[in-house]
Amino acid sequence: MSVPYYVSPEQIIKDKADFARKGIARGRSVIVLEYDEGILFVAENPSKALHKISEIYDRIGFAAVGKYNEFENLRVAGVRLADLRGYAYDRNDVTGRSLANAYAQTLGTIFSETPKPYEVEIVVAEVGATEDLDQLYRLTFDGSVADEHGYVAMGGSAEAISAELAKSWRSGLTLAEALRLAAYLLGQFGSDEVKDLSAEQLEVAVLDRNRPRRTFHRISVSTMNELLR
Repeated sequence: MSVPYYVSPEQIIKDKADFARKGIARGRSVIVLEYDEGILFVAENPSKALHKISEIYDRIGFAAVGKYNEFENLRVAGVRLADLRGYAYDRNDVTGRSLANAYAQTLGTIFSETPKPYEVEIVVAEVGATEDLDQLYRLTFDGSVADEHGYVAMGGSAEAISAELAKSWRSGLTLAEALRLAAYLLGQFGSDEVKDLSAEQLEVAVLDRNRPRRTFHRISVSTMNELLR
């Protein structure tokens, strides 16, 4: 009688984590950072059809790196959950924290119970009435949640970009200053070669606390060119 092949649970978890990290590392980076009037999302993404940055609800935005089909499934599920909760209760009951918790449960279940984990990393951001009420939640492939402050970088060059943001980011940056900083760091660390990224190579959006109710707004190429000067 043959002995069944045995792999320890620790080795299975390690292999899954290594697999997911390698998939995420192949993706271009995304930066999310607070500025004086809201939250800015910047991604190196020349595609006009496949978005890495999206609106979830009135004051909540979503950014992701990794496999597009997987984080798109998560985005759609988040939009549906937010719509249902807002319709059944009240729009104010839809919060970034509740969505981050729902995503954490989903990602944790997928990581532990399916053979292949999601190769994704996401940020759920909620803009508050004032800067001190802004919320940034970073979620990794295994469902871990981190409550970030000021800025978040994801993707293959996240560590290098985060190290530079720790030196360069400060509270009260204007939109133009924040965008120039993010574009510079993505050009320096976001891909294999150092380059100056043009507006056409970037996907940029904001959660603007001054906009009525729906705060999410995509920044056009012409506006980006003016801000990047």
